[in-house]
Amino acid sequence: MNGPPLSRGAAHALLAALLALVVAASVAIFTGVGGADGPVGRAPRSPRPAAPAAAGRWIGAWSAAPAAAEPGTERGYPGRSIRNVVHTSLGGGMARVQLSNLFGGAPLTVDHASLALAATPGGPAAAPGGMRELTFGGERSVTVPAGRATYSDPVRLALAAPADLLISTYVSRPAGPVTIHPHARQISYLASGDRTQDAGGAAFTAKSLFWRYATAVDVWTTEATGAVVALGDSITDGVSATIGADHRWTDYLAGRLRTEPGAPRLGVLNEGISGNRVLLGGMGSSAVNNPSALDRFDRDVLSRTGVRAVVVELGVNDILRLPRQTDSARIAAGLRTLVERAHERGLRVTGATLSPFGGRTGTGPDQELVRRGLNAEIRSGRVFDDVVDFDRVLRDPADPQRLLPVYDCGDHLHPNDAGYLVMARALDLGVLKGEVRAAL
Repeated sequence: MNGPPLSRGAAHALLAALLALVVAASVAIFTGVGGADGPVGRAPRSPRPAAPAAAGRWIGAWSAAPAAAEPGTERGYPGRSIRNVVHTSLGGGMARVQLSNLFGGAPLTVDHASLALAATPGGPAAAPGGMRELTFGGERSVTVPAGRATYSDPVRLALAAPADLLISTYVSRPAGPVTIHPHARQISYLASGDRTQDAGGAAFTAKSLFWRYATAVDVWTTEATGAVVALGDSITDGVSATIGADHRWTDYLAGRLRTEPGAPRLGVLNEGISGNRVLLGGMGSSAVNNPSALDRFDRDVLSRTGVRAVVVELGVNDILRLPRQTDSARIAAGLRTLVERAHERGLRVTGATLSPFGGRTGTGPDQELVRRGLNAEIRSGRVFDDVVDFDRVLRDPADPQRLLPVYDCGDHLHPNDAGYLVMARALDLGVLKGEVRAAL
């Protein structure tokens, strides 16, 4: 379009307006729309101290489902530092951390927090130059309301995959019950005083098999297009896997996605909870702990960052835990509800057949009949978009009601490391590439 030339002042004004537009767009892209304690899976609204480069995207690299309030922590851990060790599935140039107070009875004020690259796998010491202080909306401390979660601001930290990260938090005052993920199969650490900035691990003398407060790590990456979420029970959680070895079936799956030619580049997010059921929540004397899959699906699956596919391994505890479900059709209906909710987001769902539990204390022909009925429905294609047949690869051909002994950890329910490996190998990676049309 032709017209009179702009004056120097008008040209400068136009350039300034364009620059302002670019800056505003960048802030919108990198900071998201949620508040500091807003929707899970979105970045906080506040401007970031370290804005990522334009190339890349936020994708979940690690997660753990908040499962319960830790017994005996009515006052929390005042005056102590918690150092969680987590194992990521993706690399990137920046990272941010989610902290959860889902099961807290009062607001949780985290005075200081940090993120670091571990110097050695599973150890409490940080790699040289690998310690980063975390901020929340530009502040060192953050208060997380009861029942909510918050994301930190992003920090620059060069990460290769896989990597062990250290998420450290310090709470100075009593804060109420601590939100945990038990059965972490990973040693984490505690220390007296504010040790969040300690690069060394000498002060972290107490050990634990819980993850406390930490529920997700997202990375800014060009390596992947999204993440696959594994929703499951103790078999997905990795109960019986070697502690500290990262031998859950989801860890083996992450390895396949990183190394196999033609595999989709996806992060792997483990949202298994030991004892979890499709239809009913509650554990022990608590009706709140261990929420059902139906109750937690939005939080633990749909709200995860960059989720592109879902794998569901659930139903065993509906059959085995009291009150026991005796109608496989009811469990199948609950699973279909999960699939329908995933389809509303355009997500394809792969479902697993239930692996054998014959020989498990308290089981018998009635429970086996329900398992077989549910597996038949799953294999029919009337429940999930795709099926991974964990039952077929784990069962003993000579006694199909039981795990093959070489895959049995010894309790006749949970696989050992070799069993978890064969589970990961059974999944067709091609199905993780697909999407379904979202419901209008």
